[in-house]
Amino acid sequence: MKVGVPKESFPGERRVALVPAAIAPLAKAKIEVVVETGAGALSGFADAEYESKGARVGSRADAFGADVVVQVRTCGANPTAGRADLALFRKDQVVVGFCEPLAAPELSAEIAKKGVALFSMELVPRITRAQAMDALSSMATIAGYKAVLLAASTAPRMFPLLMTAAGTIKPARVLIVGAGVAGLMAIATARRLGAVVEAYDVRAAVKEQVESLGAKFVVLELATAGSEDKGGYAKAQDAAFYARQQELMGKVVAGNDIVITTAAVPGKKSPILVTAQMVAGMHPGSVIVDLAAEKGGNCELTKADETVVAHGVTILGPTNLPSTIPHHASQMYAKNVSNVLLHLVKDGKVQFDLEDQITRESFVTRGGEVVHLRVRDLLSPTVPAFGDGKIAVGP
Repeated sequence: MKVGVPKESFPGERRVALVPAAIAPLAKAKIEVVVETGAGALSGFADAEYESKGARVGSRADAFGADVVVQVRTCGANPTAGRADLALFRKDQVVVGFCEPLAAPELSAEIAKKGVALFSMELVPRITRAQAMDALSSMATIAGYKAVLLAASTAPRMFPLLMTAAGTIKPARVLIVGAGVAGLMAIATARRLGAVVEAYDVRAAVKEQVESLGAKFVVLELATAGSEDKGGYAKAQDAAFYARQQELMGKVVAGNDIVITTAAVPGKKSPILVTAQMVAGMHPGSVIVDLAAEKGGNCELTKADETVVAHGVTILGPTNLPSTIPHHASQMYAKNVSNVLLHLVKDGKVQFDLEDQITRESFVTRGGEVVHLRVRDLLSPTVPAFGDGKIAVGP
């Protein structure tokens, strides 16, 4: 069986889906790899490195001609340039990658028309068996780390407490909003730089994790029961909850020099947690890094991939931070993808075991249809299930 690794076509994307170190474990499973010329160049992986590990380097058509195509961003997560690749897909081919199935279900439907079996890296369930396949967590780790570095390089102050001949320099105060994977990495990074860190999350269960990293957990007087879904993600709340949250958050935000927001709800617009009024209450020179910018942002003034200055506060809205550290981001993602391949491929063929939770909850399309229930429901309640409708999949 052959796996193809095409060069990414999304503007500014520097990651690659498989790195040379991932080739050997796949070869042991009798999986051949063909890599498009230059696919790993922007991540620091030369064609010769792939060849030295046993992969074949060829054209884009060669990569898309494989039984399985692995990408960082499939058409669903690469809506403009990705459409050019639709003609290269063929019936019964398997495609693995980020595909934004809940945010852009209509693009998944386009892929389905090609007869492709589409495996979504976003939909890998958060269960123990699937931890090694959890690419969202891998990329969130990098985003949380880089967000702090961005803030530190933008802020007009240093992070650590310093005793100097010119006097004492007070440490920067950093607030992390959302203590998921990105938030926890941001806490750890800010602490390493010497900042005084506090963090807020609607999920009280993460308090111990926050404090274990040396940060203070911010407690707001809110009813947070049922704020976490079965996958460990924060659940969307009603308008009254967010209004009360914003009211209480105002003083906390104003007391910090740096605010890093990470709150996202899968498939939905990011909740506004930092209002324009809160920004106006911050000290001039403060910095906000909004990691939820791609889905609208947690700050009311955020603009995706732009720098906004309001009331002397700098607001950054990066949307693809993992791509700014492409070498290690590619290493981590490749490990996730290779584990997915080793999970799916048995005896030289992809096995669609719908009794397996990982397989069942991660496949979006198959046999010309959208088969994932949540994605089908987003498209239309009238979209037919796979086959006779008896084996549509997904939670």
